[in-house]
Amino acid sequence: MASAAWAVLQVLLLLPTHSWSPVGAGNPPDCDAPLASALPRSSFSSSSELSSSHGPGFSRLNRRDGAGGWTPLVSNKYQWLQIDLGERMEVTAVATQGGYGSSDWVTSYLLMFSDGGRNWKQYRREESIWGFPGNTNADSVVHYRLQPPFEARFLRFLPLAWNPRGRIGMRIEVYGCAYKSEVVCFDGQSALLYKLDKKPLKPVRDVISLKFKAIQSNGILLHREGQHGNHITLELIKGKLVFFLNSGNAKLPTTIAPVTLTLGSLLDDQQWHSVLIELLDTQVNFTVDKHTHHFQAKGESSYLDLNFEISFGGVPTPGRARAFTRKSFHGCLENLYYNGVDVTELAKKHKPQILMMELAHGLQDQNLKTSLCHQAT
Repeated sequence: MASAAWAVLQVLLLLPTHSWSPVGAGNPPDCDAPLASALPRSSFSSSSELSSSHGPGFSRLNRRDGAGGWTPLVSNKYQWLQIDLGERMEVTAVATQGGYGSSDWVTSYLLMFSDGGRNWKQYRREESIWGFPGNTNADSVVHYRLQPPFEARFLRFLPLAWNPRGRIGMRIEVYGCAYKSEVVCFDGQSALLYKLDKKPLKPVRDVISLKFKAIQSNGILLHREGQHGNHITLELIKGKLVFFLNSGNAKLPTTIAPVTLTLGSLLDDQQWHSVLIELLDTQVNFTVDKHTHHFQAKGESSYLDLNFEISFGGVPTPGRARAFTRKSFHGCLENLYYNGVDVTELAKKHKPQILMMELAHGLQDQNLKTSLCHQAT
């Protein structure tokens, strides 16, 4: 039975294995290499082109070949210039120019990104709905550092305004580095169970971090339980992320009401979203895509007594989380860490504290089929 479970785990831990560490993830200091300049012309596409010499393949920064940049057939707000980086990359900065030696340049634009080139998300500068300021002439370079950076394979530049005495004209560069990650996907019928030390250890700070991409709008991302029935559950409900916390002792009468918090909306958009849960004694910080909610948990335990196990993707043991929808997660989790420990890496190494579970029947068999999230967008 155990060998079957690990055979399934090898299916579940998809994608070619990428090494990843908390230090190297996010935005490493040297993550500013030009990504577009070495790409072939076929990696560039656009809504239209004024002529073959104004095509998207001529849009690399500081290049003078062709007509010296990309210009669409008609200059309006429905045009776009797209780059395929070839794989998912960490993008930390962008730069733009106008068409070489011309009166064609863009004065403002939107930046969109996507994993698969079908579902697009706008990059917002400090929560602004407006785009990036562009150029004031054809040849000066306007460079923007992206804070925070993002991960994507495809980028689109959408001109909003341009030189009124000319046309849309763009040359562009994208900066960043390879994005390395571990991804595990769930088919809505499975869960990854991480057994913790049952001793009542009380670390100074307890941290769970992950990214998720949802295929369906409902499902439990994680459930963590203590030895006395108190628990936390993170669940996607109708595209919103709901955090449940019950810090009371299930075996004793209590007047402590469970805590329910809701953050985000439309999180089932098949884009990656980040989650960070921090527990410090009874202080809880819950962050979704940079939006943080701080609160103080009530309870008799100084550490909420959450030291038994964590399940990801669902609640595998019958009878738990009865207050919830119990629908399991259908989608992918990325860079799944508990107190700096790479949970996915433990599973790959067949560590005994990791179990793959089928929600209805215990250990999975070899027929588990998981959804490839990187192909879903």
